[in-house]
Amino acid sequence: MAPELVQTIAKPVEFAKLATLPSRAYVTFLAGNGDYVKGVVGLAKGLRKVKTAYPLVVAVLPDVPEEHRRILKNQGCVVREIEPVYPPENHTQFAMAYYVINYSKLRIWEFAEYSKMIYLDGDIQVNDNIDHLFDLPDGYFYAVMDCFCEKTWSHTPQYKIGYCQQCPDKVKWPAEMGEPPALYFNAGMFVFEPNLTAYDNLLRTLKVTPPTPFAEQDFLNMFFKDIYKPIPNIYNLVLAMLWRHPENVELYKVKVVHYCAAGSKPWRYTGKEENMQREDIKMLVQKWWDIYNDESLDYKRPVVAEDDAEPRNLWPLIAALSEAGAAQYVTAPSAA
Repeated sequence: MAPELVQTIAKPVEFAKLATLPSRAYVTFLAGNGDYVKGVVGLAKGLRKVKTAYPLVVAVLPDVPEEHRRILKNQGCVVREIEPVYPPENHTQFAMAYYVINYSKLRIWEFAEYSKMIYLDGDIQVNDNIDHLFDLPDGYFYAVMDCFCEKTWSHTPQYKIGYCQQCPDKVKWPAEMGEPPALYFNAGMFVFEPNLTAYDNLLRTLKVTPPTPFAEQDFLNMFFKDIYKPIPNIYNLVLAMLWRHPENVELYKVKVVHYCAAGSKPWRYTGKEENMQREDIKMLVQKWWDIYNDESLDYKRPVVAEDDAEPRNLWPLIAALSEAGAAQYVTAPSAA
């Protein structure tokens, strides 16, 4: 089957079409055989609902079962296997255990066939089109500032003195503690430019970087500190913002919701954890389920006409080629 596909792609008219495919994509990460695949399905359907022009690439580790890969391909995702990134042993001892696997996210900098990508965690839902973020000026790393007020930050001086970059005037950074900390972003969503040189530097730097609790998030903040540009929290609403900094949240404007608070994963939601009985939380969880259960948002494989010269929105064809195993023959961009 693959040789026949390659011959078809080699036709000049077909190759010209493939060469015009967008070199931008959304990307997420999936490991293991757990229920996070539901989050990625919800993410894919949410992106489809808001009519994105770009594909969703899912970087999967080898331990993601074939059944889950098939589910994602059936939802129009471009499934791309990556090898794990193993941090130095001292990182695995110090970092929170369930974060260690996330160092493998660094592999997405290898996806250099894409000029720009937007990374989204699998526990994120996109409720409004954010394609315009691809048009942000090149050369920077864009993400939303995090909040230091939850107990998970109790190991930091920020938490201990009550300082948070979300409200820096509420508790001032003490002069006797030196310069205030650099702006710190949440790595559940970011806009970046894949680059093989940057990828090599990331892995080389990782080997000599002191260990920290938040694993790859701390590491990315350190690595991209000088080119980080904050973007509004409507592009990554960390749910704790709803009760920690409600004055900074206009919920009706939020485009991207990050279900990262304890107990907030919609596919695991029980409402029993702290803050999970809030009406705004219940509304956002229901909103996720409405998208996930909407069969009209399931991927429908298009029929591409032979004489259709319109290059827009051809990313589902990338997914089909990826599934067939022939995408390595496509030069601009590759989907495998």
